[in-house]
Amino acid sequence: MAEIDERLILRLREGSYEAFEAVYNRYKLTLAAAMLRQVKDPELVADLLQELFARLWERRHRIDPTQSVQAYLYRIAENLVYDTFRNAARQTRLQEKIRNVAVTTHPDPEQQLSVGENRNLIRKAIDLLPPRRRQIYILCKLESRSYGEVSKLLNISVSTINDHVYKANLFLKKYLSNEIHPVWGLILIFLSL
Repeated sequence: MAEIDERLILRLREGSYEAFEAVYNRYKLTLAAAMLRQVKDPELVADLLQELFARLWERRHRIDPTQSVQAYLYRIAENLVYDTFRNAARQTRLQEKIRNVAVTTHPDPEQQLSVGENRNLIRKAIDLLPPRRRQIYILCKLESRSYGEVSKLLNISVSTINDHVYKANLFLKKYLSNEIHPVWGLILIFLSL
């Protein structure tokens, strides 16, 4: 069996789609079951599984054919699950901080008048994003669609969605930090416009 696996991985390293398909068919169900036990969301598991095998294909040249491909795939799956949990925790903490600031901050009347101007400024900043990033940001943040939903809609991976949203947030934060009061800028970014 180990000799068969080694030959299969050597073919995969050479770019054989048939070898890739064989690895995919051999391990997809056990990997999906392992990830489902952790994330409890079949839609997310499908996205993670797609990302896992995309990474396998992209990194096929680095695979050591003398090592267990199953262990390699499980390590990728584990990292993807951990990244998903870390990102979810980071977003939850940030949203909670923003809610707390929004509840405890009572702007004076002058600040309330500038909220409309700030919204326009935020819309202008969003319009400055590259087209694909802007589209993803609007779908995820302004329309509150899940990363999985946007991934299916645009036919791109969840990690790509995450990357675009992260980079959009960095840009918006930097752009708006010079233009409006930072607290209101953050609140307006994450609240529905």
